[in-house]
Amino acid sequence: MTVRLSRIQLALFFILLCPVNIIGLWWTTNPAFPSVVQQQNMETCESDIRPKMPLEDSVLLFTLAVGSPLVMDPNSICRKTKRLVGKQAELCQTQPEIVSEVAKGARLGVRECQYQFRYRRWNCTSHNKYFGKILQQDIRETAFVYAITAAGVTHAVTQACSMGDLLQCGCEATRNRAPPRPPSSSSGDGVKWEWGGCGDDVEFGYEKSKQFMDAKRRKGKSDIRTLVDLHNNEAGRLAVKLYMRTECKCHGLSGSCTLRTCWKKMPHFREVGDRLLERFNGASKVMGGNDGKTLIPVGQNIKPPDKQDLIYSDESPDFCLANRKTGSLGTRGRMCNSTAMDISGCDLLCCERGYREETVEFEENCLCRFHWCCVVQCTKCLVRKELSLCH
Repeated sequence: MTVRLSRIQLALFFILLCPVNIIGLWWTTNPAFPSVVQQQNMETCESDIRPKMPLEDSVLLFTLAVGSPLVMDPNSICRKTKRLVGKQAELCQTQPEIVSEVAKGARLGVRECQYQFRYRRWNCTSHNKYFGKILQQDIRETAFVYAITAAGVTHAVTQACSMGDLLQCGCEATRNRAPPRPPSSSSGDGVKWEWGGCGDDVEFGYEKSKQFMDAKRRKGKSDIRTLVDLHNNEAGRLAVKLYMRTECKCHGLSGSCTLRTCWKKMPHFREVGDRLLERFNGASKVMGGNDGKTLIPVGQNIKPPDKQDLIYSDESPDFCLANRKTGSLGTRGRMCNSTAMDISGCDLLCCERGYREETVEFEENCLCRFHWCCVVQCTKCLVRKELSLCH
């Protein structure tokens, strides 16, 4: 069977970039993006899905549509989060420009989550009614969402400082820091080292992320969910803070390196996502201690999780079938790799239900040429693509 699709329709097969629920104000659905078959699933279940309990403030913070032009307007964000109090409300009132960067960080987390989970049964779908159900559970997927969002906020605020977009911060202060060590590959003889340039002030980004993400969650309460969420938020921030890299530049006549100036830079956010995905794969199941203030690992001979590990207390559903109670959209209609043996393979992704082959045709730009000045002209080429889609 041959189906002819426009470029927009084809995009629905290849990407699921609908921005998600600050973790269901900025991680919510844009109805233009869900995959074709998932959209059909939504239509059959969506009217029955209503949260049976109010979402927590951290969930409400993720409900603004990231695709909306209002998402970068701090006044709109603060208006839509009327329940914000304490430190969050204070940020909205006194430092609205930082709230805008927090929103950008949440969007950064959304994109990275959808990239890291693109081949998994739960692919970080941003449909708000389903996503809200995910966030009401204390499962591994929720742990990753909290961690990647806290990391995104840390990264975005810190980067805004370095770019000079915020008046409250700038480059990292290095006056009291010890001089950098020369790399082992450097000869190091006679080379003077000093801090300079514009290092990333990750401490400022870390504190603002903590102030916003951890608001209204107090340690010490006998609430396992609060302890778990605070732990995963911190794991996300540490995935940025603890992996700063040193960059240097040589100065001297005729290309010599008589002076080396160095500064600290954050890791690329893709590295942060990769690192948190590893933590997701090795996440630890925990339960509350008798004192209500501690978490202990479930199972014998299990090493207690450290601050960088992700933790959860409930098992995840299999996400094979659409289920409005668990927030699963199922995998029917998802693209799979018929030759792969990993999680992207049709056997695992389709939950052994089988798959069908489908051919799609679409137009794309080709044979592009630059004409002075300054126009790029392309022709349209017809491309055929073979897809494997889950039953």
